[in-house]
Amino acid sequence: MSAPRADGKDGPQRCALTDLPVRPDTPCVAVCSTTFDEVCRGCGRTVAEVANWVSMNAEQKEVVWQRILAQGYPRRNT
Repeated sequence: MSAPRADGKDGPQRCALTDLPVRPDTPCVAVCSTTFDEVCRGCGRTVAEVANWVSMNAEQKEVVWQRILAQGYPRRNT
């Protein structure tokens, strides 16, 4: 769960330049495992998304973020 916004508005803080939500640099939680399929059990990204993350633009990354958050990722071992 994210911290409340300083401006009192609902939802994630948004970038002034792109109007996309401000997110961490990567969804990686250092729980990397693709043992049984092509999806990381820690962050929820596919092997291709992990490999191409650094070359994706902000909009492409946001599409991935939206999908993995809807699926309950990123996950940490507890």
